[in-house]
Amino acid sequence: MGLSKHLSKRKVMIQLWKILVPTVDNSGKPFKTRFHRVWDKQVYSITGGLTIERPIIGKWSHFGVVYSERNIPVLVACTKEQLEEILKFTKKYYNQVAVMAFLVSNEVIIYE
Repeated sequence: MGLSKHLSKRKVMIQLWKILVPTVDNSGKPFKTRFHRVWDKQVYSITGGLTIERPIIGKWSHFGVVYSERNIPVLVACTKEQLEEILKFTKKYYNQVAVMAFLVSNEVIIYE
């Protein structure tokens, strides 16, 4: 089965993206593992796969306030439309002001 059920037979542009998933809510309270698993399941249902990396520490500012927090980098191979669906879901699910994803590769080869 794999990713092919998530892609049509027509030629689609699959890219590799890294999404930074928060580990704490806006008050600093850590999200439980089971909360993250719901997100994992939703992303898997959209793309057919994901690779979860070890947490990293990031620093960013919002309206002059500097935040330093752990994030979970997650790799997904998907179309731009699928990425937009994931980002919209992530922002709402984790109640974030913004979520970040960046392009890792323009070319993804899935050999089945």
